[in-house]
Amino acid sequence: MADPRNHRMPPVGVKLTTDVERRVDGFRARVRWTDPSTKKRVGRVSHVRTAEEVEEFFDQMRKATETGNDTTATLAVYAESIGDRWKRGLDPTSTAENYDIGLRLRVLPALGHIQVAKLTAGMIDRTIDQWETQHSPSTIKNSIAPLVRVLDEAVRDDLISINPAKHRARRKLGHHVTQTTGSLRQYAIPDLATLTKLADACAKVHQSYSDHVMLAALLAARGSEVAGLNVGDVDWRNRIVWIERQHYPGKGGLVVKQTKGRRGRPVPILDALKPILERLTEGKEPDQPLLRGPRGGVLTTATIRDATHWDDLVKGLGLENLTRHGLRHTGATWMADAGVPLHVLQEILGHKSVETTKGYLHPDHRHLAEAARQANQFLAAPPTRRGTTRRDSPRL
Repeated sequence: MADPRNHRMPPVGVKLTTDVERRVDGFRARVRWTDPSTKKRVGRVSHVRTAEEVEEFFDQMRKATETGNDTTATLAVYAESIGDRWKRGLDPTSTAENYDIGLRLRVLPALGHIQVAKLTAGMIDRTIDQWETQHSPSTIKNSIAPLVRVLDEAVRDDLISINPAKHRARRKLGHHVTQTTGSLRQYAIPDLATLTKLADACAKVHQSYSDHVMLAALLAARGSEVAGLNVGDVDWRNRIVWIERQHYPGKGGLVVKQTKGRRGRPVPILDALKPILERLTEGKEPDQPLLRGPRGGVLTTATIRDATHWDDLVKGLGLENLTRHGLRHTGATWMADAGVPLHVLQEILGHKSVETTKGYLHPDHRHLAEAARQANQFLAAPPTRRGTTRRDSPRL
């Protein structure tokens, strides 16, 4: 059993005395102080190999008397000590839960044994590189984010001066963003005929699954957002569907909450979607759900996956890599190819960053050719009287 005296930390403000004893296998370094409460003489001992490690141990104990923090704590011990402090400001029903899983299943098994003060960008870099060979980008994101947040707390507690994970995450994500033009297109269905085949195949199980597929693709919406649609969200006057909320499987069960961007967004009603919306809204009150499953329950992506045997279904249609979220990518890709302006597409998709929206642009830069065509048409037009300026007009 470990000696608890070897994990004792000096309180803030106490005076330390130090001594070193040379051993065959290294050094025995000891720090002693007087406990302010009991007035007894107590201390801590560390067995190290080099003189440099002796000085490092003494320095850690001195810093503890200045900050009150255990500067020798491992990442796992420190994360446990701060509890849920690093989750402040996160949505407890989704984001916080996903980050907590990332911390528990990936971060702490990989880095939890290392002292916080000894974590380097290189260590974190190699860990993330290893994750990239095993996990999806979203899983990696949900692992980096809690690591950054925990180490942000370590900076505030003066355990470290800078957060090495933050710089690594920024460099990685920045590199990814600059290379994403056209990269999201690979997850999209090629054309409307193929989408219709997929929807028809789902209809053989139940019509609600078919409707979900069409809504997700033609509204470029997440599955949880389709589940959150009400009849009143369909604005026939302006031919718009308002995506205001999502029905999300969170901690403790299904919850209704805001969209991921925390604001509603309008999506135009495409002709292919009109008959489906007419059927789903007919005879219903505005506050009723637009779409529900065979037994009246909420349709989650997991429900659709299991009920339709999704993986086998899409493989049979030659769409092996298509996920349920790929339906959103499909709608976004088609709108981008149709020439929808980038800022309008960003509003439809609800992206905070236009860099994310750029991932749906065609890699051959056809949007630039269209921009050139429009500019040339404008320049070739004859000048109008509105654009001329009288010579004798006063300067303002």
